Amino acid sequence: MSSVSERPQVVAHAQQALNYTLFDCKWVPRSARLLCLGSAARGTGILQLYELRSGRLVLLREIEKPKPIKCGTFGATSLQQRYLATGDFVGNLNIWNLEAPETPVYSVKGHKEIINSIDGVGGLGIGEGAPEIVTGSRDGTVKVWDPRQKDTPVVNMEPADGESKRDCWTVAFGNAYNQEERVVCAGYDNGDIKLFDLKTMSLRWETSIKNGVCSVEFDRKDVNMNKLVATSLEGKFHVFDMRTQHPTKGFASVSEKVWSDRELLSKRHTF
Repeated sequence: MSSVSERPQVVAHAQQALNYTLFDCKWVPRSARLLCLGSAARGTGILQLYELRSGRLVLLREIEKPKPIKCGTFGATSLQQRYLATGDFVGNLNIWNLEAPETPVYSVKGHKEIINSIDGVGGLGIGEGAPEIVTGSRDGTVKVWDPRQKDTPVVNMEPADGESKRDCWTVAFGNAYNQEERVVCAGYDNGDIKLFDLKTMSLRWETSIKNGVCSVEFDRKDVNMNKLVATSLEGKFHVFDMRTQHPTKGFASVSEKVWSDRELLSKRHTF
């Protein structure tokens, strides 16, 4: 039986107590700074900028916004600008210059309801093609935005007439290895996973993992699709081999539950 010291461990390097609900946290690219995004008790949005100094998190700036902020990404910005794109509780997509965050440099009413998830590509020197942002919302739509194009998404993926609207919980870009290829993967509250091909503007593949999809992510955005991981409620994760797509069976996959209920109970007693 392995000893405790042989098991993988996560060591806390710094800790910071917060007086608001935290929804997302992002490192500012190529810096020792990080951003915390969330909601204050009075229903406003909070954006806090911290810097890691000698093992401590030092608050540099706190900005309050009218609506709670659910998610953020630097994925569609250059390393020189390092603009932050955020989605909020009323469906607004905003892009902020952290050096002057009072007014967004880009703002659009992207969705009718909360933006649950956001991802970017074509920025930070990662992935080929135009800088784009994808948003997934409770209103059932997934939209792709080019910040250089005002007000209108370049792609709008929504349920067909007669189809039920599902809450989109998570989105991710992938397959951006040249100027033409690019896909978006989206996960929904009912366990559906959908892969949209932006080159052909079509639904390339879909499957269901039975439980709500908490997160989807490709191993890398800037290579041919290799691996896709999807995590779900009930503590399960699924890894799909995206290198070969079977015409009827789709992509091969393996799944595993992180901990069984008995193991969770045992760990709860141990801690």
